[in-house]
Amino acid sequence: MIPMSLSAVARVVDGVVHGDGDVVVTGPATLDSRAVEGGGLFVALAGEHVDGHDFVQSALDGGAVAVLGSRPVEAPTVVVDDVTVALGRLARHVADEIDAEVVAITGSQGKTSVKDLVAHLLGRAGPTVATAGNYNNELGVPITVLRADHDTRYLVVEMGARGVGHVARLCGIAPPDVAVVLNVGSAHVGEFGSVDNIAVAKGEIVEGLQPDGVAVLNADDARVAAMAARVPAGAAVVRFGRTADGPDDVRLDDVHVDGRGEPDVTLSRAGRRWTTHVPLPGAHQGLNLAAAVAVAAALDQRVDEQVLSDYRSASAQRLQRLERSDGVVVLDDSYNANPESVVAAIETLRTIDATRRVAVLGEMLELGAEAHLRHVEVGRAAADAGLDLVLAVGQGARGVAEGAGAQAREVPDVDVALTTLRAWLEPGDVVLVKASRGARLERVTAGLLDA
Repeated sequence: MIPMSLSAVARVVDGVVHGDGDVVVTGPATLDSRAVEGGGLFVALAGEHVDGHDFVQSALDGGAVAVLGSRPVEAPTVVVDDVTVALGRLARHVADEIDAEVVAITGSQGKTSVKDLVAHLLGRAGPTVATAGNYNNELGVPITVLRADHDTRYLVVEMGARGVGHVARLCGIAPPDVAVVLNVGSAHVGEFGSVDNIAVAKGEIVEGLQPDGVAVLNADDARVAAMAARVPAGAAVVRFGRTADGPDDVRLDDVHVDGRGEPDVTLSRAGRRWTTHVPLPGAHQGLNLAAAVAVAAALDQRVDEQVLSDYRSASAQRLQRLERSDGVVVLDDSYNANPESVVAAIETLRTIDATRRVAVLGEMLELGAEAHLRHVEVGRAAADAGLDLVLAVGQGARGVAEGAGAQAREVPDVDVALTTLRAWLEPGDVVLVKASRGARLERVTAGLLDA
């Protein structure tokens, strides 16, 4: 964060200072008292179950010098009516003060993977700040922006949405110079009402572009490609994908997956063609890389064949490959799930060399009236992939077992899933673990690794 006195923070957010207004905030803002950095600003959010004001002393002990909250506390504090709104105002002020290029990324799946790839590519060219994990909502976006300072050259921000208008508000906090739309799928369709409404919401990111910005769009997704009509006058459009054919576009020419499930990806742009190995499981990483390269190209950064030679994923639980001492491999993709991403994960599992292949699948949330049908479809995809065992964990995942047929077993909870797996697994087996975050299947991964 750029250094600011508490009085200056109060002016920006229209708050009132309690305590010493001359205190200078020099570190990032945080919502977690356990993750405070020296000189930082602790954001005390009063939630339904937890009140951040109760953790101010812990934050001070960790190095915070001031608090942004909705009531005075025993520390230099800016008091505001709405902490979330004030946090967004402060972040917008910082975004306007620094000279960083803002890259904003949205889509129904793949946002975090592409964000990590973009941050890696741009980080080779200059100081880069990127969203931690998938901290992509009205709290996460400003927290990310407030990690940037005058030395930051690139600010890579993941933007999520659970309704129309959400992305527009996030663009108001961090107006993008490059806006990326990866895809429009069925994630959160239960909240949006329809996939078309999801497209309306995701497209807000290109409407929020700076006048001389660049929209980076998936040419292979009809709803995304149509967003070119929503790009402001003066902004440019760059496309990526197998059907991308413009002079500045990035075309995905070929994907070849090795025995670890990792792809060699062949791309072409502006008459140049090259192949890069992506050290991440899944053929779908080819399209993710194409999107990331399109961003780099939009910012005049050249990408070579060895650009990912030192790449390591910055985000856990996204098809993260973990190996036990006995040779059992766990693909931990337990952070989140929707039908499209589960099918992609199953396809990745199918391509990996293994003695036997196992999928542990939990409920996919927020699918609305079609939830059971979509779980059945995922089960059928598992059956078509020829998996040796499919464990459907929990009542919400019963449709998976129904679709998967003879190779499926229903288990009521994580404990039974672990008992089943421990009795069944042998060296050389590969296990995929995937569900929506609310299913908490990361406990399966932890239990398997402790075995």
